[in-house]
Amino acid sequence: MDLQFVLGIIAFVIASTLRAATPLIFASLGGIFSERSGVVNIGLEGIMLFGAFFAMLGSYLTHNPWLGVLLGMLVGGLVALIHAFVSIELRANQVVSGVAINMLAMSSTALFLQKFFHTTGQSQAVTKIDDWSLPLIDQIPVLSDAIAHLNPLVYLAIFLVVTANFFLFKTTTGLRIRAVGENPDAAATLGVSVHKIRYFSVTLSGILGGLGGAYLSLGAMDLFKENMSAGQGFIALAAMITGKWNPIGAFLACLLFGLAEALEGQFQLLGLEIPKQFLHMLPYALTIVLILGVVGRSVAPAASGVPYEGRK
Repeated sequence: MDLQFVLGIIAFVIASTLRAATPLIFASLGGIFSERSGVVNIGLEGIMLFGAFFAMLGSYLTHNPWLGVLLGMLVGGLVALIHAFVSIELRANQVVSGVAINMLAMSSTALFLQKFFHTTGQSQAVTKIDDWSLPLIDQIPVLSDAIAHLNPLVYLAIFLVVTANFFLFKTTTGLRIRAVGENPDAAATLGVSVHKIRYFSVTLSGILGGLGGAYLSLGAMDLFKENMSAGQGFIALAAMITGKWNPIGAFLACLLFGLAEALEGQFQLLGLEIPKQFLHMLPYALTIVLILGVVGRSVAPAASGVPYEGRK
């Protein structure tokens, strides 16, 4: 097999992996912030769906995809704020609240699609975010095809991984988030506002989840499809657990899931005799395998999912 052909395939797989992993990276970072503060956010799937729809709607109304992304992030943050209120103030079951958000997102986005576009299934095409070409790197063989011509949100996702890791482990606010998630009573004794930290972290998780949804409708595609998140919010949670609630670990897990999706397309392109149904299930099967392999060794923040009843 020709070397140039092999290098071309490798570059294509790398680029496809990064594209497929991007929405997972955003959502898994959101899950990390929320759970590190002690609040389980199962609703990331629904938040991504809300973000995808409203990002598309924002682009449709303004013809500016970046304003659409901001709208998707804003709506994601607002939905997460509702989850935060229910979980923190009302001390409701956090898993039930997240499941309710997921169910609400599936039905309401379908309703909004009918309301605004008088159609079902998918919206019309809108202005999407164009790919960037990185100077200098686009002149290097292989690297040019692999990482030099990607959507700017892909580069943003990688940047946020580094930023989130620094923020959580090298700043005072990050220390407070981790302290609240491990022992909120001790953190409160030291003067940390448990409620404020949790509100901040859960809302931030919604903003990041909305950003992941915005990538789906304005980065990977130029329209909204009903239920287009297709379980990626849950895969992002699996990546968070696999990565042991660490941004770098979650990023590597997201790359693994992205690789599974990239290989699906590559196997079909090469014409290998593999049932397409098996290829479609590969990312989800990998999710189950990884969770089974690490669930006994991954320890969640001690106060994750436990309502705090102390002083605000």
